[in-house]
Amino acid sequence: MSKQLIKDTLGWGVALWSIGYVLGIILFIISPYSLIGWFIMPVGVAVLLWVLLKKIKSESLKYYLTLSISWTIIAVIFDYIFLVRLFKPQDGYYKIDVYIYYVLVFVLPLSVGRLKSMGSRLSRPGSFLHGIHNIYKINKN
Repeated sequence: MSKQLIKDTLGWGVALWSIGYVLGIILFIISPYSLIGWFIMPVGVAVLLWVLLKKIKSESLKYYLTLSISWTIIAVIFDYIFLVRLFKPQDGYYKIDVYIYYVLVFVLPLSVGRLKSMGSRLSRPGSFLHGIHNIYKINKN
């Protein structure tokens, strides 16, 4: 396992989870408990996509599968330890928003990885998109 993959899986996995955790603690003070997950989700998705698109440089689908699995495991384990066990929510923690969050943490890296891997193949010399790009450059001049 490369040093960069370890940094991306553990570093970003813990960082992304921590952002949601801190937001949750802040929102706990000012919003109804039942809505916290719904308020965090759009912010979490935006940050997750920013990391995937701007910070993760790989174009390998296998790399993104590793991120999907690792980040989902981190989310499930850290949620259990630092939310379920620590705070012991009276009405339980696992509701639909949490399951959607787990699905998004798994699916978004795979989706971005698929797009990036397709983009790298399609932009190679001799590919369809490379040809379109060359036509555009010729017409532009």
